[in-house]
Amino acid sequence: MQPIVWYVSGHGFGHASRDIEIINALRERRPGLPVIVRTGARRWIFDLTLKAPVEFQQVDCDTGVVQIDGLRLDEEATVRRAAAFYADFDAKVAAERDLLRSLGPALVVGDVPPLAFAAAHAAGIPSIAVANFTWDWIYEDYEPERYGAVDLVRQVRDACGRAGLFLRLPMWGGFEMAPPEATRDLPLVARRSVRNPIETRTALGLPLDRKLVLLSFGGHGLRNLSPRAFDAFGGEFVAVLTGHLEMSDAARRSDRGVVEFDEQTLYDAGWRYEDLVAAVDVVATKPGYGIIAECAAHQTALLYTSRGQFIEYEVLVQEMPRYVRSQYIPQEAFFAGEWQVYLEELLAQDHPEPADVTGAAAAAELILERT
Repeated sequence: MQPIVWYVSGHGFGHASRDIEIINALRERRPGLPVIVRTGARRWIFDLTLKAPVEFQQVDCDTGVVQIDGLRLDEEATVRRAAAFYADFDAKVAAERDLLRSLGPALVVGDVPPLAFAAAHAAGIPSIAVANFTWDWIYEDYEPERYGAVDLVRQVRDACGRAGLFLRLPMWGGFEMAPPEATRDLPLVARRSVRNPIETRTALGLPLDRKLVLLSFGGHGLRNLSPRAFDAFGGEFVAVLTGHLEMSDAARRSDRGVVEFDEQTLYDAGWRYEDLVAAVDVVATKPGYGIIAECAAHQTALLYTSRGQFIEYEVLVQEMPRYVRSQYIPQEAFFAGEWQVYLEELLAQDHPEPADVTGAAAAAELILERT
């Protein structure tokens, strides 16, 4: 059976988590389908959440954005890193073309490194893009010509345009290069818990009679959150922290209604991050496709703050009320611990209609049609 070669952006957990869902859906329909994952993302998320192993190849296939931490990014460094990556792009494409020919895949899928589609086209292999945004759209907002990268957007857009089919996820932006006849719109792709929330709370020692707020800021963590941020949690709320949140020692020693988990230990015990999302009342986060989709899948409310200049933020903020109860909290209030009024306003909102989260199954069917 010919494999699928799957390129995953190394930017954040959202790309990897949704691709894992699609790969799992593919294997349910075609057991034994070989998948080769090429990515700069961390391997552990694949090892922990794939239902069957893949051949994992660590490679920098795109550059994403340069994050200072979970809420700050460096625009100039982002452009300069991307420009350096694309400076010898033709050579990268040729090397990747030769690799693909040696692997002999039936199909290339990418979320959404342009190198995947340029190399697949050069190798004569069909390719599919799966994404809610394209990188040319992200970079164009930074006006890269200010930093001397006058060809960056064109290079990225042209390479992405080599994909043969575009599977466009909700809350999307970009896709100017995607022909309408080669574009399919999908429902949300989301990880979904199979655990009862009460079972999760009981097993993990979380209170059943308090509102739970899960802090979720991705692999870059969050620095400088004062212990005072939890003063408001002493009565009605409990803050749930995981190992990806960088907290001060004072916060770790705080008795202000804080429960902290080591995420690896959580997974080793048979629990998953989506189990926590399903079990809590609120996720406090920066807007990102993955966490919005997971909150929508479990009807969990979302308290969000700003995340620096990232044009996807504007689209997500505009679109997410269709899927989740959401409430903005300014960073100043977030770091100062002035959460109470925002949480109360959030939880008083009406629930939106349940979201369609069958995107993984829909994507799997469209991919299998082409293998």
